[in-house]
Amino acid sequence: MLTFNFNRFSLEPGARVLDIGCGEGRHIVRAGQEQGTICTGADYVFDNLLTSRNKLNFHQAVNDLKCRDWNLSAMDVTRLPFGDHTFDLVLCAEVLEHIPDHETAVEELIRIVKPGKTLAVSVPSFWPEKICWTLSKEYTRADMGHVRIYKKSQLIRQFTSRGLVFTGTHRSHAIHTPYWWLKCLAGVNRTDSVWVNLYHRFLVWDLMKRPWISAFADRLLNPLLGKSLVLYFRCP
Repeated sequence: MLTFNFNRFSLEPGARVLDIGCGEGRHIVRAGQEQGTICTGADYVFDNLLTSRNKLNFHQAVNDLKCRDWNLSAMDVTRLPFGDHTFDLVLCAEVLEHIPDHETAVEELIRIVKPGKTLAVSVPSFWPEKICWTLSKEYTRADMGHVRIYKKSQLIRQFTSRGLVFTGTHRSHAIHTPYWWLKCLAGVNRTDSVWVNLYHRFLVWDLMKRPWISAFADRLLNPLLGKSLVLYFRCP
């Protein structure tokens, strides 16, 4: 389940990729499938790194990785341990909405991108997220807590006011939005809701089988219901 469109990236052999907030490894694995890349996955939560490592090891064992090297590390997005202009591609999916000091996080993300290269960022889309906040107070405390809701224009300004060039946007994961609404209605931490569990089974089935009908529905509904707002920038 990729949030970013990798067709937008031109990754040549030797390209350095950072996935900050790599979670359970979906984007770092995909970056590792590009020829000759050098991939770094980073997350604040150590257990996420263990899951990412297991996935990378599995893909490596079945010869599904083409990267030159990969590594994982725990780190804080507001204090990244890299020199200026280190990476050809920086990915930051569903991180900034968790960070109280998001201004510093934005500056750090920009600092480490090479001139002429790409920064891709995603956050929860405004209206789907607003409905979740309205339905459940628990929701904002789950997964380390969402501390803000972004409007697209606001987030674009966060980066363009610091010199980046905005190059495109889209929304992703429309079919996931009803799942989170159901969880908020039932109780975010509940595990015995029949409707939530049924919808989760559908999402797992969709991830494994990838039927064309749900992919079509996702693309059709993304402009309105996409759970994630995705933005692409170029460092001049």
